[in-house]
Amino acid sequence: MKRPLLITDCDEVLLHMVSHFDAWLGEAHDIRFAFETGQFREALTHRATGELVAEDRVWPLLTEFFQGEMHRQTLVPGALEALGRIGEVADIVILTNLGDEAHSWRVDQLASHGIRHEVVCNRGGKGIPAKAIIDRYQAGATVFVDDLPVHHASVAEHAPDVHRLHMVAEPLLAPAIPAAEHAHARIDDWPTACGWILERLQGSNFLPMRP
Repeated sequence: MKRPLLITDCDEVLLHMVSHFDAWLGEAHDIRFAFETGQFREALTHRATGELVAEDRVWPLLTEFFQGEMHRQTLVPGALEALGRIGEVADIVILTNLGDEAHSWRVDQLASHGIRHEVVCNRGGKGIPAKAIIDRYQAGATVFVDDLPVHHASVAEHAPDVHRLHMVAEPLLAPAIPAAEHAHARIDDWPTACGWILERLQGSNFLPMRP
């Protein structure tokens, strides 16, 4: 039997990010993150005027946060315990959309929270790198977990047999983000998600797509 595999995102799945990003933006730049938009590029506004932050500033601000403020991030409740249970029956890879220069930062950050699994950095859609990870592990049943619908669409295109779980673990953000069209289920907490994942890694339970 081929060993099953969990491929999971990090930010807003394993670790809270945007709430801490918002706090830092306010402290350092007098900017707020508008959770209610359910967006990212359109979520940053100047507190003094309410005007949108110029798009060409958004990604540099995010890079600045990851370079110097990753220590602020906190564990999503239940994530560590769920990974422990899943790791008893499956391999686990964390597929994170950060540049390769951030690989050691993310590895060290996750280890500080007790999470020690392979980390793969990526830019853009996650379908192709997810397929490469599956092929490298010669995995059996595979579950993919991510907070961004665009990545579920990418994995559905390049690795359609993968079970896809949409999770937005930040409670301030989750209500503003609709369920991903290309995910098989939406679960925003790890205690519930863990059972769903284990069922699919250990059996042949495959959910149909939403109509």
